[in-house]
Amino acid sequence: MRRKIIVVGAGPAGMLAAIRAAQLGQEVILIEKNPIPGKKLLLSGKGRCNLTNACGLGSFLKRFSHNPDFLRDAFKKFFNRDLMDFFEKRGLKLKTERQMRVFPATDNSGSVVEVLKKELLKNKVNLCYGAHLKDVAVKDGKAKGIILSDAKSIAADKVILATGGASYGFTGSTGEGLKIAEKLGHRITPLRPGLVALTARAGNGFKPFPALEGLVLKNIRLKFGDGKRKIASEIGELLFTDFGISGPLVLTLSGRIADWLQEGKKVFAEIDLKPALSAEQLDSRIIREIKAAPKKSAKNIFRELLPQKMIPVFLGIAGVAADKKANQLNKEERQRLIDLFKGLRLEITATRPLNEAMVTRGGVSLKDISPRTMESRLIKGLYFCGEMIDVDADTGGFNLQAAFSTGFLAGESAALN
Repeated sequence: MRRKIIVVGAGPAGMLAAIRAAQLGQEVILIEKNPIPGKKLLLSGKGRCNLTNACGLGSFLKRFSHNPDFLRDAFKKFFNRDLMDFFEKRGLKLKTERQMRVFPATDNSGSVVEVLKKELLKNKVNLCYGAHLKDVAVKDGKAKGIILSDAKSIAADKVILATGGASYGFTGSTGEGLKIAEKLGHRITPLRPGLVALTARAGNGFKPFPALEGLVLKNIRLKFGDGKRKIASEIGELLFTDFGISGPLVLTLSGRIADWLQEGKKVFAEIDLKPALSAEQLDSRIIREIKAAPKKSAKNIFRELLPQKMIPVFLGIAGVAADKKANQLNKEERQRLIDLFKGLRLEITATRPLNEAMVTRGGVSLKDISPRTMESRLIKGLYFCGEMIDVDADTGGFNLQAAFSTGFLAGESAALN
């Protein structure tokens, strides 16, 4: 039987839900508030679009912050290899970079959106742009269509909500779908920022961040602690901002840091600037630099060990005069410098706000969604997918794959059940 299915939200989840339902012969209307589809998708991966991650299922699931097993059915139906095949069979070449991250060979997220747009048109999905959802029409416990902000009603047999979370609000993700879901009786796990930069301050009265803004540190390790718990990052990159720290290592661990801060804990970060060297090796290296140029100033002998922009801040925090002669550095000063190399300590005071986060943590409670179909357990014929659902993961393509997979499953379930 041919059904009429409405999908609300033309992000990755909504577009794939619409495509899958249309592939299965259903009449599909895709509603989007923006004048174009995939507005947030265009920004992903710094405009390059990290589509997915090529690691195995076990490793993949470990990258989700909680309840990863909820996604097993969606991943069984449509996983990373399926997504890669989807794009490659439609002419978009892909490449796998370090940490198994998958990107389009074009390095342009626009090419991903173009493939999805062509597939929507090929499958005769009716695209409706500039339309704002006001409500879902429900009768006798079943979804019967939607009501738009201009009071126009559109009847349907099934409704799929893919309106996103509340991060990057300028792209249209303002959380209205979650408010509607809550009004219909669904539990909403409180929204928090995920993959977000952190506000920080240094001790000793120094304010290093304006001076270090824009500096990227490579091959460093981050350690966070709240007095009882500790977590450490892999070796990677950190970005200094005018308010604190960002970059891949920070974003990946930011969700757990946000939880600690919400508990009222004092959280500290330690930056290991030289994770490949022990304290003893660092001391030997500094002594070697001093012997090679004893008359040079302290700021000059550290040029081989630190980015130029960081040297005055580093010496300032250590309490070492920048113009002090290298051969005048005493053992105590060297020890302070070594301690800083192995643990430049910052207090984390807050996360940046939700509208600056890359993803939304929280959303429609998994208790109210069937993992086998993405259908609401409360209202027949109503489905959820993408960032609306209370699942989130690290950086590396995991969140986008979850969006595509849950969208695919919601579209197929709405078409066949």
